[in-house]
Amino acid sequence: MKTLTFLIPMLVLFASGAQAACYADYKAKQDNPLRLHYGVAEINGDCTKNRATNQLTDRLDADGWTLLNVLGVFDDDGLEERKDSAGDYFLRY
Repeated sequence: MKTLTFLIPMLVLFASGAQAACYADYKAKQDNPLRLHYGVAEINGDCTKNRATNQLTDRLDADGWTLLNVLGVFDDDGLEERKDSAGDYFLRY
C-alpha cells in the first residue's frame, strides 16, 4: 500500500509535465498609421485555435495591437521554420 501512495502522486506529476509545447502563428494590426505583423507565440494550456485567440487577444491588446486571426497551432516541429518569417515577433507575445 505504501508503494501505491508514493506512485500515484508521481504519476500525476509526470503526466502533467508531459504536455507538449504549443505555439500559434497569427496576424495582427495597428491603426493610424496602419501597421501589420505576422508573429509566433507560445500558448499555455490546450493547444487549440480558440485558446490561442483568447490568449493572443489580451497579450497584443496590451501593446496596442489588434489580433486579426490565428492561422494555426502547432508543436515544436513547426517552430523553427517560422522563425525568419516572424522576425521581431517570434515568441514576442
